[in-house]
Amino acid sequence: MSFIHQLADVAKCQIDVGTKVWQFVVILKGAVIGKDCNICAHCLIEGDVTIGDNVTVKSGVQLWDGTRIGNNVFIGPNVTFTNDVFPRSKEYPESFTGITIKNFASIGANATILPGVTIGESAMIGAGSVVTKDVPAKAVVVGNPAKIIRFIE
Repeated sequence: MSFIHQLADVAKCQIDVGTKVWQFVVILKGAVIGKDCNICAHCLIEGDVTIGDNVTVKSGVQLWDGTRIGNNVFIGPNVTFTNDVFPRSKEYPESFTGITIKNFASIGANATILPGVTIGESAMIGAGSVVTKDVPAKAVVVGNPAKIIRFIE
């Protein structure tokens, strides 16, 4: 059984067993969230988002359409995801460019991930980094733009 706080606004979507959704979270129709996840307060999850099992999404994160998150992923507070490569007010692309986060990846607080980026399995994104291109598996990246500083053994 999942837990959904009474102050969360959750539309018809799939939330698996053991997942906790805290107060002031908004989840739109169609989202898919795996088992044993923790969706912390003040998050938004759009409808074309898939989240795997054992994922932690800390407070202040918005997951936009096209986002795909694997299993055992950590997303730190106030991480910014984007999905529009050329954003303009009241102008919408035919489709949005999603972000893919592979299994066991970790993203530090306040990092920004640009549209179309894939973060590889077990990669680590340093706090405050701006990720402008794909990150390979087990890479540790930091900075603006994010650069590889080492690989996890």
